[in-house]
This record gives sequence, structure tokens and C-alpha cells, in this order.
Amino acid sequence: MIVLAIVIAAFWGAGLRNAIIALSVCGWPFYARLIRGSAVSVRERPYVRAAQSIGASQRSIIFRHILPGSIGPVLTMASLDLGGIILMLAGMSFLGVGAQPPTPEWGLMINESRTYFLNAWWYMAFPGIAISLTVLAFNLLGDGLNEVVNPRTRGRA
Repeated sequence: MIVLAIVIAAFWGAGLRNAIIALSVCGWPFYARLIRGSAVSVRERPYVRAAQSIGASQRSIIFRHILPGSIGPVLTMASLDLGGIILMLAGMSFLGVGAQPPTPEWGLMINESRTYFLNAWWYMAFPGIAISLTVLAFNLLGDGLNEVVNPRTRGRA
């Protein structure tokens, strides 16, 4: 995914906006497949069948039963993927196809601090620590969100 995003961003021109668009173009099929699978799974549940049997409209079934039942896995995957997206965006900026100066971006900061690494290591260390802590925070958020949303893990201690 990252290689394709780098190629797309390089083709459209370097910049933070193009890098975000390239990552979005490369990442949407995973979400589309998850949403479809989740909606098909919820569609087969008894409460949806009961709503169909009493004559509820398709719109009502979609917005009252299928959408609320299938949004949990999508939110969980999005919060878990956010850390990876931050890493990919920082990598793209480090390589020069992401954010461009003077935009403050962690990958760009690490790239610009390479020349000072031997004399001022903290120029490179602190953006790297910030990336690591942010990715860890989003992964912990995604894990906690999964425990709240997923009925299989709900109630386990």
C-alpha cells in the first residue's frame, strides 16, 4: 500500500494534500470490504428479519438496524489504522513526497535533522518519540474501542 501511495503522490506532485489523497485512494478498498461484510452479517440477524417481516421500509431497516450494527467494526479498524497512516505519512514526508517545508510534519522534521544527527541527536529523537507515542495512543484507543464495541469481548475481565 505504501509503495502505491508513494507512486501516486509522486505522480500528482509532492505535498501533504496529495499524500493524504494517495493514502486514501490506496486504503478505501479495505474499508469498503469491511463495511460490506459487516452489513451482510448484520442483515442476516434475527432482529433485521423481524423488522422485514413486520413491513418496515428498506430505509428504516438500513438506518435503524443495519448501520448501527455495522459501524462498530469500521470505527475500530479506523482507530487502529490511524497509527499506521501516521507512520506512512511520516515516511512519505521523510522521502520527500509528503509534506514540504515550511509545513511542520514529523517525517519532514526527521529528514531535515539528519545532517545534525551526530552533534544534536535530539533534533531527530523528539519527532521520532512523538510519532511513537502518537501511534501507541491510537493503537490503545483502537484496542479499547474494540473491547467496548465487540460483543464477543464485552463483559470479559
